[in-house]
Amino acid sequence: MVGALFAAVIPITFIKYGIRKGHWGDRHVGAKPARLVVMAVILLSVATGIVLMLVAGAPRTMIALIVSMLVTLAILTAITFAWKISVHQAVSAGACAMLVQTYGPWMVLGFLLVVVVGWSRVELRDHTRNQVIAGTILGTIVAAAVFHLAR
Repeated sequence: MVGALFAAVIPITFIKYGIRKGHWGDRHVGAKPARLVVMAVILLSVATGIVLMLVAGAPRTMIALIVSMLVTLAILTAITFAWKISVHQAVSAGACAMLVQTYGPWMVLGFLLVVVVGWSRVELRDHTRNQVIAGTILGTIVAAAVFHLAR
């Protein structure tokens, strides 16, 4: 519950608050300055969640999941200063990579959904093909490596 609160509920609440206040137009936060603010708040929230999970003695696999998210998001944030990489792709691909490690090779089928997400990001003109490919590669490699090491 702590991981979900700090990695999802608080970030979504912050994004919705920013929309209501007119700081950004939608939940995708396309403008770079606003996107960097949102990413910084999410990084702080996720890091806080990890500390609380460690203090509370949360299961190691759950901590590894949230640590993987933090490291992936930190790298995405650094890249965002120069380029708009697809966070949707990194998250969906990273989640699939961790599912494969946790539940076995048949979870590779989840990457079919990653393809659909990537197609939609390009089709909606929110990202270029290269931004989607980069997000997919980064999310898969970073999340898989960090999750493996942190477990």
